[in-house]
Order: sequence, then structure tokens, then C-alpha cells
Amino acid sequence: MAGPDPVSVLDCDALSVGWTAHAPVLCDLTFRITPGEHVGLVGPNGAGKTSLFHTIAGVLPVLAGRVAVQGRAVVPGQFRPETALVFQQAEDQLFCPTLIEDVAFGPRNLGLSDAAITARVQAALALCGLTGLENRPVHHLSGGEKRRACIAGALVMQPDLMLLDEPSAALDMRQRRRLITLLGSMKQALLIASHDLELVLELCPRVIVIDQSRICADGPARQVLGDASLMAAHGQEVPHSLTPHHGAGHVHVRNSP
Repeated sequence: MAGPDPVSVLDCDALSVGWTAHAPVLCDLTFRITPGEHVGLVGPNGAGKTSLFHTIAGVLPVLAGRVAVQGRAVVPGQFRPETALVFQQAEDQLFCPTLIEDVAFGPRNLGLSDAAITARVQAALALCGLTGLENRPVHHLSGGEKRRACIAGALVMQPDLMLLDEPSAALDMRQRRRLITLLGSMKQALLIASHDLELVLELCPRVIVIDQSRICADGPARQVLGDASLMAAHGQEVPHSLTPHHGAGHVHVRNSP
């Protein structure tokens, strides 16, 4: 088998994902993500999006095939700071008493100097709009602040690849817009799993659709998400912004699946 593409951040080759001693959740996934590329991951509940993230992050072992980050195979349990996973539930990720302690936790475990840790933490907090909240107990943060705190805790590790699981879940419109602006400014490669297809459309030029244990589509976001038959076949709807509109009091024209 040929080696990984040298310009790829993430390489998945004939990858099967799932829990040991159970049938695979996903089978024979082959795709690549390049440096700085923002890719949406779309599929119905239970399709395996979170399981895929856990495999890429080294939480779940590979059932078959191969997954590599920056050309090195992912080994379960091995610490890989170049990959950052942002959980769907912020409470699953925030565990230190205060915001600054939480964001500093990762770099402290890298053995960096106090000055280097401080510089990284301050930069991450500033980028995420959390400066001034350093000593706030994490359970006193708002939902949007918790989400951005999780992202700050990922960014402080200076990863090459960020995996974001439903990043806009439970956010109000103002916090959602702030999150979109933040994610859109990032230079890292992003793989974003979300049911918020308007967010995916805005942030991700490319979309991968998974369902029924496999990749069902991988291509330009507007083309994939605008395909009404494809979306309907896999439990999705065409985003509102891609739905044809016809004048005042318009009626949406939807193609039959």
C-alpha cells in the first residue's frame, strides 16, 4: 500500500471504526484532509461521527485499515498534541476549578516553562474572546463561554487538526454567530461534525456525508448539501439558504427524493 500523502494532515485508508468485539459502525472509509482545510462531516444520529472522531483522536482502536495524522499512524492512548478533540458537551471537557487552570492544563503537561504557558494561554483566551474571565469558575460560564473555553483549551496545544463535535449545539443566535466567526478565522485543519448545516455551509467548502456504515458523498459543500435527493436519502434537509425562493410569500421548491 502506498504511503500517506505528504501534504495531508489526516489520512484515513480503508478505515473501519467501532467498538472491539462488535460490528463496525463505519467501514472502508478513505479520505484525506490537507493543512488548513475546513471539512464538514454530516450524517444522521448514530451514523458514527463521534466514533470516527474518537478513533482519529486515539480513544478507540482502529478495527481495520489505517488512520494517520501528519504521516504517523494513530496509536490508541498515545498523546498526540497535533490533534485536538472538542467534545459535544462542554461539561465533559471542562474539569478544572477556574477557566485559566483549565486552559493551562494541557501545556502544563507538555513540560513548558511558566512563561511559555502564560503566553499560550493568554493568546488562546484572547482569540476566543475570554480575556478577563481567567479566574471565573468554569461552572459560572455561560453556554457560549463554555464552548469557547473548550476551543481555547484545544488551541493552546497549537494543534494541526481540530475535531469539533456539534460545536453550535444549544447556543443562541448571538453565541452561534460568534462561534462561526471564531472557527472561520482558524488556520488549523478542521473536521466539523454538525446537524447545523447552515454553519457547515458557511465554514466548510467541502462536506463528507456518512450513513449506513460508509461514506455516501464527499465533495463541494454547495453541491453535496444542495442535492435534495441525496440529503433526503440520508436523513438530512437541504439548508434553507440553498433552497430556491420565488418572490414575496415564496414557497420552497423541493425535489422529491
